[in-house]
Amino acid sequence: MPKQKILIVDDEKDMRDFLEIMLRKEGYEASSFASPKAALDLCKSEKVDLVISDIRMPGMGGVEFLKALKELDPDILVIMITAYASVETAIEAMKSGAYDYFTKPFNIDEVRINIRKALKLKSLEEENRLLKTDLKTKYGFANIIGTSPKMAEVYGFIMSIARTKTNVLVTGESGTGKELVARAIHMESERKDGPFIAINCGAIPENLLESELFGHQKGAFTGAVANKSGLAEEADGGTLFLDEITELPLHLQVKILRFIQERNFRRVGGTTDISVDIRLIAATNRDPEAEVKASRFREDLFYRLNVIRIDLPPLRERKEDIPMLARYFMERYGREHGKNIKLISEEALKCLMGYDYSGNVRELENIMERAVTLENTEAVTVEALPPALKERAGALQALQAVPLSSGENACAPSNVVDLEKTVEEFEKAIIMDALKKTGGVKKRAAELLGLSFRSMRYKLSKYDIPE
Repeated sequence: MPKQKILIVDDEKDMRDFLEIMLRKEGYEASSFASPKAALDLCKSEKVDLVISDIRMPGMGGVEFLKALKELDPDILVIMITAYASVETAIEAMKSGAYDYFTKPFNIDEVRINIRKALKLKSLEEENRLLKTDLKTKYGFANIIGTSPKMAEVYGFIMSIARTKTNVLVTGESGTGKELVARAIHMESERKDGPFIAINCGAIPENLLESELFGHQKGAFTGAVANKSGLAEEADGGTLFLDEITELPLHLQVKILRFIQERNFRRVGGTTDISVDIRLIAATNRDPEAEVKASRFREDLFYRLNVIRIDLPPLRERKEDIPMLARYFMERYGREHGKNIKLISEEALKCLMGYDYSGNVRELENIMERAVTLENTEAVTVEALPPALKERAGALQALQAVPLSSGENACAPSNVVDLEKTVEEFEKAIIMDALKKTGGVKKRAAELLGLSFRSMRYKLSKYDIPE
């Protein structure tokens, strides 16, 4: 673990030197300043855990300095010291956010104990924040639950690579749980007590992406009014997850490559290198080899990332996991919405099993949340499912009612039913009807069918319906 950083601010050199030596002997990283402004400048560019400051100093006073520190970082701990015992000054300092207050000459053992208490409190608060994040992580990890052979293989992979430091590339369609896999790797690793920082490379405007990732210095560009640390810096000691990595523009791919090789970077507008200790996991819903072949993704970067590869199967290739996932989401949203829903009807489950899920697990989750919200009984029924699923169930029932001859003529062309083709024709007709009802407005048609807009676009492409 990195040493906790403490700053000493006092206009008396002897006091600065004494405290600095004492703190270093205690195992802290200590620096001292005669000027509050110099210390404040350092706090703008570096993370500081605690500041010990004199109250009466020339120029900027201690209480003014305390207020400036708290504006910069509300979580920073500040202990005030002074040679002038003043109840009013002590009260003002404590009201302004000081952790504690000592008068000179002070008992050094008492100061040591209070510093330890203050830093322990800070560590506990940070640990509490991490635990809350971890709870969300563990809760969300059920999204990739399953007993299918393909998922068992994924779980085995996660467990075998989690404690290594190797770069990982996770591939799979949207909604398959790539970020959840990345979080699972983090939680099973030795970095689990560190931060897990995720950035979607395709969701941030290109002109802001570098600053978001690496941070920037004040004045680096219009709007950069203060120094800002980037997500790579925030991930120090933990895991950095770069989602949709193939969306990165080529000029940023070069910088990411250097970052992976050197594990250091410069802020936008900065002149010094910042080193970090991170584990890098990247993900994409595209075919990375195809992106390299099309010259949209650097080959050298691909090989740097593709040390260990995890390919997540789409839900349609592991349908045996649907009942388990559906029941999990039913119970989860039942608790959230205060519904006492205990089971999924056999007809509804058949309907769920017969669907393709172009949006994968995320689409199934949305379907179950909708069903739980609409359901007024103790069981999820077909009536609570989206229209597209209900129509699919109706098509299957109609097909089951088609009589098939037995004996030597059972395979005659007139008696054969092409199930997949019939269902696809039925689904296309439903989509066309929805578009007709909404005047061709695809978003409204998707809502009418209970589909996400992404799923709607997938089906339009699948059935060659003009967009």
